[in-house]
Amino acid sequence: TWRGGRPRVAMSAAEPEFMLYNTATRAKEPFTPANPERVTFYSCGPTVYDYAHIGNLRAFLSYDVLKRWLTRRGCNVDHVLNLTDVDDKIIKRMARDNVGLKELTDEYAEAFFHDLNLLNVVPATHYPRATEYMDVIIESISELVDRGAAYESGGSVYFRTRSFPRYGELAGVSFEGNEEGAGSGEEDFQSEKEDPRDWVLWKASKPSDGTVRWDSPWGEGRPGWHIECSAMATKILGPHLDLHGGGQDLLFPHHQNEAAQAEAVHGGPYARHWFHNAFVCCGGSDEKMSKSSGAFVTLREAATSPSRVRALRYLVVASHYRAPLAFSDAAVDAAAKAVARMDKAKKGLEEVLERGVEGEAGALAAAAASSWSSFSAGMNDDLNTPRAVAATFGLVKAAEKSLKAARKGAAEGAPTAAG
Repeated sequence: TWRGGRPRVAMSAAEPEFMLYNTATRAKEPFTPANPERVTFYSCGPTVYDYAHIGNLRAFLSYDVLKRWLTRRGCNVDHVLNLTDVDDKIIKRMARDNVGLKELTDEYAEAFFHDLNLLNVVPATHYPRATEYMDVIIESISELVDRGAAYESGGSVYFRTRSFPRYGELAGVSFEGNEEGAGSGEEDFQSEKEDPRDWVLWKASKPSDGTVRWDSPWGEGRPGWHIECSAMATKILGPHLDLHGGGQDLLFPHHQNEAAQAEAVHGGPYARHWFHNAFVCCGGSDEKMSKSSGAFVTLREAATSPSRVRALRYLVVASHYRAPLAFSDAAVDAAAKAVARMDKAKKGLEEVLERGVEGEAGALAAAAASSWSSFSAGMNDDLNTPRAVAATFGLVKAAEKSLKAARKGAAEGAPTAAG
């Protein structure tokens, strides 16, 4: 596990290709950053109005596995994970709990970071908040207006979808014969739009917004969700990212809209590689874990001890990130047993090496080399963590066998390498 200070392993000509599924092309591709010395990675973070649930946390654990493997391959990852701290849900929660914006969002941002720390997630390089980048967001909207890719109507500003002919390509969405699009859920703004597919970049203030408002060239208001991410990503990492990640539910419309906003100004591609993880399902059902459905479990509820937290991390990272994950207490129990077995095998390895039993150290070295070969092959194949875990348990079995032999030899008075 990552504890900081680990030396990077330099990439060599013999380093095998790292194949990673790219949502944009619907295929595994060699991951080739523009500059391995600075892999630019933007991933969508939480909306900080409530505790993150296991479905949310799967995304952050998926980013963690990806970053660790890139680091192992010698890359330096410049990772931005945003915090959405201005949003309709936040305003509703402020009204419900009678608290201010900063008080509410600080509380749940702190809870989010606590969860990441418990799960031993490698910290991102940057954690920008939308409220801290309001000037950047307004500037991004103004540039889209100046280029004809956005327009003002009724004090709000909308992205002009027809100005971006490639709209829908990233998500694989066709709008032939269908006028509903990214903005179809924005009922409050439909009458102001040129096209139902257009989405809001800047929302004119309403009385229900209370004090959540900023001055802009179009009057008081607040940003739409989609523009927050593309504005912060391009400001911190530059106009063209190596990687962009998120849950598969964000592909459309959020990531499609981000790409359109960024490419309308900077040209494409906004991101060379798109990385999306699958859902977590509740129990034996196919229902996606979500707050909107009420079917969700937080880390606080699922992991009541350090050993359960480790088990939960294992459960998530041992499953392939693009496959749905069925969450249940029984699954966490099984994961806890697997972690306990690995812990026991680690102690067994230490005991065998300490005893110095003749023949066992060489056998273990051979098992470790074989395990690592299979482990790295799995990880280089689209982060195939099930294969990597199977390789790890090959070493676990070898350690168990060597420990058994060492103890049997000690009982029978067999010689050790030391004597």
